[in-house]
Amino acid sequence: MNISPSKEVILKKIRQALSQKLPLPFSGSEGNNSLFHSSEQDHAILFAEKFSALEGRFIFCESEKEALNQLLQLTAARKWNKLFCKEAVWRNKITEQFPGFSFHEELASCDVSVTTCELLVARTGTIVLSAAQTEGRTASVYAPVHICIAYTNQMVYDLKDALQQLKEKYGNQLPSSISFATGPSRTADIEKTLVVGVHGPGEVYVVLVDA
Repeated sequence: MNISPSKEVILKKIRQALSQKLPLPFSGSEGNNSLFHSSEQDHAILFAEKFSALEGRFIFCESEKEALNQLLQLTAARKWNKLFCKEAVWRNKITEQFPGFSFHEELASCDVSVTTCELLVARTGTIVLSAAQTEGRTASVYAPVHICIAYTNQMVYDLKDALQQLKEKYGNQLPSSISFATGPSRTADIEKTLVVGVHGPGEVYVVLVDA
């Protein structure tokens, strides 16, 4: 097969280019430094603003005892009779403060599910969940109402910060699932009309405890 001189010149240039390592273009942008810089505003306040704007319900508590009281008052006010919670730590905390409290054991038929989380992302109002925290992949999705109990020391500014913390925490042993929930489930696929609660909970609460 004969190759024209001009084509040979082009192929030679390609071979030379492939044999030389070139510096990454725009090395100071994506992949090296965050595109978003931490706000001077308190992260908890920023999270509350972003989360509430997405129709999330935000409750701030100064202690775990206050958080438990808020949780039980909310349960009574909304007449939620079937409260699902598989996390042993919070089941014990609730029954210690409210002896005789009865949990619902079937997620599929509960009124509300209570979980913890990995982190909260202030800039986007996002809850970071994992199978390790929720003791399963479904506790924060199947219930019509999801209540997440979190602490102020779980707050990070951006998604990149969240991913870095998860990497530092788990290393190569990441949980089987990690999800990012930003407000209640919603879709506008049906006739371009926004519908809430189609693919997940219709209401999402974050009870943030000062730590």
